[in-house]
Amino acid sequence: MAEKGRAASPYDGEGTEASPKIVKWLDGEVENPQNWAPTKKWLITANSAISTLCIAFGSSVYSGGLGQLLAYFQVKLVVITLGLSLFVLGFALGPLLWAPFSEQWGRKPVFVVTYLLFAIFNIPCALAKNIETLLVCRFLAGFWGSAPLVISGGVVSDMFSPADRALAMSLFALAPFAGPVLGPIVGGFIGENVSWRWEFWVLTIFSFVMWGLGLLSPETYAPVLLRKRAADLTKETGLVHRSMYDLHPMFSAPLATKMKAALLRPFVLLFKEAIVLAFSVYAAFIYGILYLFFGAYSIVYQQERGWSPGIGGLPFIAVGVGMVLAVAANVFDNKRYVRNLIANGGTLPPEARLPLCCVGGAVLPVGLFWFAWTTLPSVHWIASVLAGVPFGFGMVSVFLAMMSYLIDSYTLLAASVLAANAVLRSLFGFAFPLFTRDMFDGMGTQWALTLIAFISLALAPIPFVFFYYGAHIRRNSTFAPGHKPAAPAATAAAESTGGLSRELTRQEVEAAEVASLDLRQVESRVEQREKLAREGLLDEAKAAEVDRRGE
Repeated sequence: MAEKGRAASPYDGEGTEASPKIVKWLDGEVENPQNWAPTKKWLITANSAISTLCIAFGSSVYSGGLGQLLAYFQVKLVVITLGLSLFVLGFALGPLLWAPFSEQWGRKPVFVVTYLLFAIFNIPCALAKNIETLLVCRFLAGFWGSAPLVISGGVVSDMFSPADRALAMSLFALAPFAGPVLGPIVGGFIGENVSWRWEFWVLTIFSFVMWGLGLLSPETYAPVLLRKRAADLTKETGLVHRSMYDLHPMFSAPLATKMKAALLRPFVLLFKEAIVLAFSVYAAFIYGILYLFFGAYSIVYQQERGWSPGIGGLPFIAVGVGMVLAVAANVFDNKRYVRNLIANGGTLPPEARLPLCCVGGAVLPVGLFWFAWTTLPSVHWIASVLAGVPFGFGMVSVFLAMMSYLIDSYTLLAASVLAANAVLRSLFGFAFPLFTRDMFDGMGTQWALTLIAFISLALAPIPFVFFYYGAHIRRNSTFAPGHKPAAPAATAAAESTGGLSRELTRQEVEAAEVASLDLRQVESRVEQREKLAREGLLDEAKAAEVDRRGE
């Protein structure tokens, strides 16, 4: 839509400082990311997913050259392993900045800056002459490269309605797991046939290509897009325009106050929201197992069976097959979700996302127990390799459904929720490789793996608990929207400021953010209803009945 057309649009307000024109998305507007063409949405989603895969690939490609790295640097194995762990530690620290920055300035600027630095810091890793250079640059590469782990989930929630979001999340959520699976296979053959330095050169080339493609992707974050439109219209017409999001008190606070709230928000969500804490612990343990398996597979197939580094990485293919099956199951499960969505008048609680998570939680320990007791050298290798299929299926099934559930539950704060999840997940990914060798030497391969399997079995009830009691838990939540009126939160914050004449406290900023979040949740539901109605899938009578019942 041309600027002139937008200026003439019927925005509410008088166009003064006291009563600005409130800029919002108009019905069916093509500039709204929710209304972009499906091809455009899927290209952006694929680019975000592969960018995330590149980061995850970079974490594990390192493991393929451990033997050469030991020979070159002449240090202990635990020191070499730090090159893997420190990269993942960067995943834990980076999201604390990238998530709030993306909510403040948009997804694209944060991606462009951080991904470029990620690509650059892979170069000194390839050229390193001492272990100190390698370890420091690995940490910095992981730190700068962690942005897509949280931004990509936000991009998906920006563009897709709840009915379509699960399919898009399949691409994004598969990447953090598919990358580590590909890394040992590629890295093993590179380290075996060329040099460990080429592992980093391949990663550098891959990362610069994805950075270039990221430059072509547009901004998707609605508050940033509407803020820019409001500024353009104010300049063009002389009338004061404000984004619908900028009317909330939080935007009148100084940047330092807003950033303090934003930087603390992932921890607030992690420790005050039972949903975020429980699923973050669950995801962290699963992610830790994946990184533990880099050492475990090396012990089982290279040390105990005598396979070469390249061949020793091939059993990860079975894990990848399980992941692909999980994505296929997610696509099938999404059809069930859409059918229920239509039958319920265009509205479903977030808990409708969890059935696949429950299935994955049950399958995961099966794969782990299977693997634990087929790793004996006397058992044919195919038995232990095939155990990777249910492991990969359970791991990704849990993660896919969990991500959709968290995004549906927290919508506009999705990036901060994913940051909280990524922080804890990455801390586990950092720690698990460091004790793998000692645990396997001390307990024995079978009993070490059995311990991991029992812990996964103990965590399996988590999705079942939230499937049945999640709605009740969210009613008592501070941040989950849709269960309390938005106006009181905003009004209380506004009244407490005395007309916004003083600085807001962090608690008042958070209260205003919740009001903004409730507003976006209502918008998302309206967009969902409009989409289903346009496609002739929504029974208007049924939708009206749902509204009357307050469902």
